[in-house]
Amino acid sequence: MTPRHAGSERIFVAALLCATSLMALPAEAQPIKVAIFDFELEDVSAAVPSAGETPSDAKRHLASVTSEVRSLLAQSGRYDVVDVSDVDAPAVKSQTLRDCNGCDAAIAQKLGAAQSFVGVVRRISRTEYTVRVEVRDTVTGTVVFAGDSGLRMGADYSWNRGAARLIKDRLLETAR
Repeated sequence: MTPRHAGSERIFVAALLCATSLMALPAEAQPIKVAIFDFELEDVSAAVPSAGETPSDAKRHLASVTSEVRSLLAQSGRYDVVDVSDVDAPAVKSQTLRDCNGCDAAIAQKLGAAQSFVGVVRRISRTEYTVRVEVRDTVTGTVVFAGDSGLRMGADYSWNRGAARLIKDRLLETAR
């Protein structure tokens, strides 16, 4: 082999090694399309509403926690949030997805989502709440993540904090 050919052979080998190492790098993962349904309130308390408390207060707090969760998941880069505002399914309208045995997965699949997300704020007493979330694969209906705040939080303004902790500390950490 002449010196001229040896040099071009080295360049070819170096180029081949570079190409091989680039193919070995993982491709950038595409965000998971997720349908995040509005949080629901499950009241298992024996308490009567306190003075001045109205159903619209609870709706406002549920809307706030839903917005917070949608924002956190969208900002994570791991999820692409699918619009659920036009869904006409009875369980969505009546806010009873928590009791429909996974019907949320089929609804989310029709929206083009790969996963469905159902969140529930559970009222234990007049001032104690927990937050629970469940994420399902829309093809199989299998629960891929379930988490509960495990804490009895104070007043309704703390729902966002409980949900944010579940998302940041548990759901997003499971992918790392």
